[in-house]
Amino acid sequence: MEHDKTQIGNTFERLARAIDKTSSVSVSVQLRGALEYGIATGDISPGTRLPSVRQLASHLGLSPVTVSNVYAALQEAGHAQGRVGTGTFVVDGGVLRHHANSLREIERRISELVCLGAEVGLSRAELAYRVSAAAARSGPVRVLMLGTFQDATQAYADDIRPYLRSGDDIIAFTTERLARDRPEGIDLVVTPLTLRVEAQSHFPDLPVVGITLIPKEETRIALAAISPQAEVAIVSYFPEFLPVMRAAILRFAPHVTRFGSAVWKDDNADALIARANVVIHSTGTEDLRSNMRPDQTAIEYRHTPDSHAIETDLLPAIDACRGRATDQKGQTN
Repeated sequence: MEHDKTQIGNTFERLARAIDKTSSVSVSVQLRGALEYGIATGDISPGTRLPSVRQLASHLGLSPVTVSNVYAALQEAGHAQGRVGTGTFVVDGGVLRHHANSLREIERRISELVCLGAEVGLSRAELAYRVSAAAARSGPVRVLMLGTFQDATQAYADDIRPYLRSGDDIIAFTTERLARDRPEGIDLVVTPLTLRVEAQSHFPDLPVVGITLIPKEETRIALAAISPQAEVAIVSYFPEFLPVMRAAILRFAPHVTRFGSAVWKDDNADALIARANVVIHSTGTEDLRSNMRPDQTAIEYRHTPDSHAIETDLLPAIDACRGRATDQKGQTN
């Protein structure tokens, strides 16, 4: 057992403590949600080897069949990949990382370009300037931010917009809206990692970037400011998101010890909210605020795209689209 613990790691320890076996939400749904959102928020980074089925089952006190089924569901959803003889690994959702052959071809062409530049007397610095100038002349890119709730998805788009070049555009769409309305002129799709596979099914011919999310600074500050004596209610729209919110309490408000959790509109949600001093709720459950008392505090748990993921995954993918977007738009004129 001691060996198992050394294999779990701090992230998995925190996610494990967030699983509530007394909840009406099944432990398999909680475990899958904890792992999915752990991947989406970057707590479990791309390429991470997940604990073996036996290790995680022993650590959580669950059946190995339960853990095995969750791992299988993660693989089916495109979040993890099983490798024979080595284990289960988190899939890397970055667009460029999946294109190893294309990257090798780019490197080959760059070498040829350097040689050609030397033949005509261009130094590497002059060549680099010409390449960057050519990229700057490439056309604007239209990005689709795809999410679950319009309000939150628009906020993600607004957070990404300052990173874009002048002339670039980003619009927010929900997966539900796609059923009745299709955006036009999109060059690239960006979405939370948990929706990457679904986004690829909607836009098979476009590059899709799955981006990690982190709790917004306002959320982290609000959690840290909760009184240690407070009775806290955690309310989520999705059952699988409950362990994520519980894990956030353990991470950003470890001093809070009295908290319970419920799914919005479940039978026990109203009673849980009525007892609480502080209600932490996910996006999509804003209506509960209308029934809260003046002496209660409401905190909406919100995410924002990780700036590191924007710079290392999204922006290179957008730049890779520029030449293609220019060619396509030129052909339509």
